[in-house]
Order: sequence, then structure tokens, then C-alpha cells
Amino acid sequence: MPLQKAKKPKPVAKPIAAQAKEAEPRRSLLSQLRKSVSRKALMQFTVQLATLQNAGLPLVRSLKILEGQVRPGPFKDVLLAVTEDVEGGSALSEAFGKHPQVFDRLYTNMVRAGEAGGVLDQILTRLAEFMEKSENIRSRIKEALTYPVLVMFFAVGILVFIMLVIVPKFNDIFESFDQELPPLTNMLIGFSSSFVTKWYLYFGIPALFFTLYKWGLRSAAFRYRRDSLVLKVPVFGDMNQKAIISRFARTLGTLLRSGVPILEGLAIVKESIVNAVLEKAVGDVHDSIREGESIAPPLGESGLFDDLVVNMIDVGEATGTLDQMLLKIADTYDTEVDLRVSTLFKLIEPSIIIFLALVVGFIVLALFLPILKMLDTLGST
Repeated sequence: MPLQKAKKPKPVAKPIAAQAKEAEPRRSLLSQLRKSVSRKALMQFTVQLATLQNAGLPLVRSLKILEGQVRPGPFKDVLLAVTEDVEGGSALSEAFGKHPQVFDRLYTNMVRAGEAGGVLDQILTRLAEFMEKSENIRSRIKEALTYPVLVMFFAVGILVFIMLVIVPKFNDIFESFDQELPPLTNMLIGFSSSFVTKWYLYFGIPALFFTLYKWGLRSAAFRYRRDSLVLKVPVFGDMNQKAIISRFARTLGTLLRSGVPILEGLAIVKESIVNAVLEKAVGDVHDSIREGESIAPPLGESGLFDDLVVNMIDVGEATGTLDQMLLKIADTYDTEVDLRVSTLFKLIEPSIIIFLALVVGFIVLALFLPILKMLDTLGST
């Protein structure tokens, strides 16, 4: 009887996370340290997951569909790990919580509240709307900043070229005139000479101040003082104040509407705030509520919130509609910030052009005054 060949055992399927680890390309040290995921990618994922959940698809299948659409990279690796955890029996919020570099506390806690209330699809929809509004505001500000920043960048480059190349050549010509130069020309030549010979000071001093500034940010007192001064800057301070109040109101309102307890919501909001003054105010509110008091008085004492906002929050707290009031405040302030940003940057563009015209006019006048003076001298002889 002929011997039958032994069947080769089928290879055991490797876990998803192991497959991702093997498939993950070797990245540079910088990319490994910076495993960041763009806000836009996270927003798109949230919108699509909310849509699939509203359609009634199982959670694991929804995650696999979305993971398959993501290009290879850090976000795909995270989604592979999340899918494996959920498939293994973990809650979605627990799986998200293992990746705080992608899903922050706000995101994770809202998902946890949705799971607890059995309304995960609704919570994901609210979270997607929250992220969409935040991203729209950020995009409008970036769009408004793009043109002025580009203009200033090219203008600085041209001015550096003039100081390093053009002015020294004119200086050589002026030396051959053997006559006294106008004060304006001497000023320009002196600045150009110092820029050529002591260029390291022009780049080194700003770098030193930037380093000291970064070092100072390690101090809580320095950050608080800086943020207080920022809020007092004319025009920009008021606009910045309204922007951070809007973010505070929208974040807390979204958390409360999603079923997150107010104390936990305030703790989450405090971590997401980038302004030390508002951070202190939120901390005071947290302590006030924990001691059985209301939310409005500490906000009023902070000096950040005007009477209208404080009274709306007070009414919302008294009537049990605090989440609605906070979201109304956020919508109102978002509209106001958007209008102010549009108006401000419409004024910045002509201001930059006027400033550059004055600088170029000064350079041209300083360079051509000696030539005109020499022509007058030759004409009189």
C-alpha cells in the first residue's frame, strides 16, 4: 500500500496586531516619535463610523470596513489594534483609550457615555458634528492667514537679498563719487554693513529669545502671565478670548448632552484648554460644584466671561438645560469670531502692502539720492 504524503498543517492565522507589526515599514526616528494622525482623518473616520452605525451594521464589521479604506500608516495600525480589541470582547471606548495619541479623553469619554446609554450612533454623530465645526473654524483661520504669511515670507527674502547683494554694490559705486552721502543713504549702508558682518546677531538674538520663551513655558506662573497678556492685546486679545470661550462652551455642552457627568466633563475640558487663565477658571468651577455650589459665580469671577454668558449659564443650570445654553453660546461666539477674523485679515492685507511700499520706497530713495545729487552737481558745472 503506497505511503500517503502527510498533509502540511495550515498556517495559523496571526492576530491583526501582529500582522500590522510585520507589515509596518521601518520608519525614521522622527516619524516613530511623531505618530500623529491628522484631525481631518480622525474627523472623516468618525463621520463614516457614525454613518455605518446609523445604518445598523455590526461594530466590528464597521471598523473592518473603515480600516480597509485607510492607507498604510500610523492610523491604519491603530485601527487594526482597535478592531482586534473589539473583536476580542473589549468595549469600543476601552479600545480607543489604549491610543490616547489619536483618541483623546474627550473622544473616549463621549464614546463611553454612548455605550452606557445604548446610543453610540447618536453620540458618534454629535462627536462628528463637534469635530466638523472645530475643523471648519480652524480651516477658516488658516486660510485667512495663508496669504499674509506668504507675502511676508517672500518680502523678507527679497529684503535680505537687497541688503546682502544690492546695497553693497551701490556702496562701491558711491565710494567712487568721493562726496558726502545723504543721512538716509548712510543709514541704509550702515544697516546693510552690520547685516553682512554681524548676520549671526540678527538670527541669533531672535533664536535666543525663542529658546528662553520655550524654557519659560515650563513654568506655570510664566504661562499664566503670558496668557493674561495675550488676552489684553487690542483686537487680537478679544478675538482670542471669544475663541477659547467658544471652545470651552462647545466641548462642555457636547459632553453634557452625551451624558457625561458635569464634574468629569469639567475635568476633561480643563485638560483640553490651552489658556492658563481659563484653565484656572475651570478648575475653580470644578471645585465649586464638588462643594455643592453652582457653576456661574466662579466663571463670573474669572473675568473671562461677560455678564450675558454668565447669566445664560446660570439660567441653563437652573432650568436643567445647561447643555443647550452652552451650545448656543458656542454657536454665537463662533459666528462672531468668524466675522472678526474675516474683517481683521481683510485689513491686514492692505496694511502689509502699505508697509512694504514704505520699506521699498525708503530703500529706493536712499539709493538714488546720491545719484541725483551727483547729477545736480554735474549740471551746475
